Amino acid sequence: MSFNIGLSGLYAANKQLDVTGNNIANVNTTGFKSSRAEFADVYAGANRLGVGKNQVGNGVRLAAVSQQFTQGDVNTTGNVLDMGIQGQGFFVLSDNGSKVYTRAGAFQADKNNFVTTSDGLRLQGYAADSSGKIQKGVLTDLQIDTSALQPKATSLIDQGINLNSSSKDIPLEVDDGTGAMVPNLPFDPTDETTYSKSFPTKVYDSQGNEHTMEQYYRKTGTNEWTSYTLIDGRNPFDPSSTAPLTGTISFNSDGSVKSMAADNTGHPAGSSFTVTNNTFTMTGWVPAVEDAAGNWASNGAAGNADGIKLSMNSTTSYNTETARMSQSQDGFATGILSSLSIDATGVLFASFSNGQSRAIGQVALASFANEQGLQQIGGTRWTETYNSGIPGIDAPKTGTLGSVESNSLEGSNVNLTQELVELIKAQSNYQANAKTISTESTIMQTVIQMA
Repeated sequence: MSFNIGLSGLYAANKQLDVTGNNIANVNTTGFKSSRAEFADVYAGANRLGVGKNQVGNGVRLAAVSQQFTQGDVNTTGNVLDMGIQGQGFFVLSDNGSKVYTRAGAFQADKNNFVTTSDGLRLQGYAADSSGKIQKGVLTDLQIDTSALQPKATSLIDQGINLNSSSKDIPLEVDDGTGAMVPNLPFDPTDETTYSKSFPTKVYDSQGNEHTMEQYYRKTGTNEWTSYTLIDGRNPFDPSSTAPLTGTISFNSDGSVKSMAADNTGHPAGSSFTVTNNTFTMTGWVPAVEDAAGNWASNGAAGNADGIKLSMNSTTSYNTETARMSQSQDGFATGILSSLSIDATGVLFASFSNGQSRAIGQVALASFANEQGLQQIGGTRWTETYNSGIPGIDAPKTGTLGSVESNSLEGSNVNLTQELVELIKAQSNYQANAKTISTESTIMQTVIQMA
């Protein structure tokens, strides 16, 4: 009997050495989770009724090798596609359609710009539409879209301008001295005495060509200003003309916009300059270019089909310097991907050479009701089993899922000091069980000699 007990002890000590040795061997393996050998005692009559109180055990058996899913250190690498998970969750990989799971986030882009592991398994996540909105629901292979960002024609300009209420009036008409009103100095963009201030704004046509819209403001009366609008120094509707679009803005006594009006006469068919809700709308812009002979004509592109809206809702007339406090416009030129970043929620964020940026995808993470039930398949990967339960897949930082740390990798959670102590303990256990067998052998020899 003692021989079998000693043998079971040797087997258990050997398994403890195997588990500890595997942990030590993977101390530098990215995303590795250490294991622990768990043992149980053995009794011959364990499944019988009426067992006496003097029962002697039959040794030890390996009950389980349990995985320890504690957090490993997340260390910076500088590679944007390196990702570590801070908290719960697993990256989802596609292995020819089958899902496998890992904590090792050393990813790279393959020749088709799919985000993959070094051996070609594709990282799973959620795609984004052309506007950068994440399309959650169906997992897909994450891909870095390196195509040029399509240009967008300007459709809205928001002007945060203050027009100084104490500026000198430059009336459109003056008294000729006889009581008759005659035209005053006409507006001339080259003569600064005919306007109070001008503000340039970049605008873009449908092909991404950049143009300069210049707006000139002239105080023409108490709480009243006249605006003149040119694009590239030309009439927006007729490039052969330098006549500006003209509008007026009246202010309340508190400096807010009271009313606006636009001169919509004399424009070519299909074009208009109108006012709605304190917004000038310029419809029918003809983007133009100057040829070598100095003639201006259409460049072949178009403006926004719905026109360019010039919002004056943020415009004021206070007794302070005439200046542009804020300004924005929604058009942009063609953009080339210049950089990529990944935030804590796993969103892949692309920045383009034209100053635009948008989301191009989002990493998905999986969680399991029983992580101990996952089956290890090598390569620091797991597959689901009946015991693990089905995966719950969602975006990082959703529910109990952890966050994603870009430019970082999660190291092994092996505690090397503890493992070295376990080696000493396993060695001592092995020697002690070997001594049990040796002692039993000595006793058997004594019995034989007595016979």
